[in-house]
Amino acid sequence: MARTQTRRPPSSCPVCNHRLATTRLSCPACDTELSGAFTQCEFCVLTDEDREVLRVFLASRGNMKDLERHLGVSYPTARARFDTLLGKLGIERPAAPAPSRVELMEQVARGEIDVDEALARLNKNG
Repeated sequence: MARTQTRRPPSSCPVCNHRLATTRLSCPACDTELSGAFTQCEFCVLTDEDREVLRVFLASRGNMKDLERHLGVSYPTARARFDTLLGKLGIERPAAPAPSRVELMEQVARGEIDVDEALARLNKNG
């Protein structure tokens, strides 16, 4: 039996690139149709790859080291991917003050960052 492939609808207009609005819903079982202005799921704008990053992050209860291991990338790369994901969802993080030396050492001890990342942050913050 052939497996039906699920297709995701486009989220942006192919003409002007603005976000498309959901205006019609239909039932494949009885052919009932509803039209109107419907709100879209905020996660619908995410790519499958973005959804996987979010799923792994949530499953690991927000542990960036687990996300890093799953993606097979460095901590800064995992962090950048997650920050990009937040941006796509419209969640902008305010700039945090630079961590102190003690905070960086605590992050290393908890396994949140490695020694190289801590040193890079120290050098960056002077």
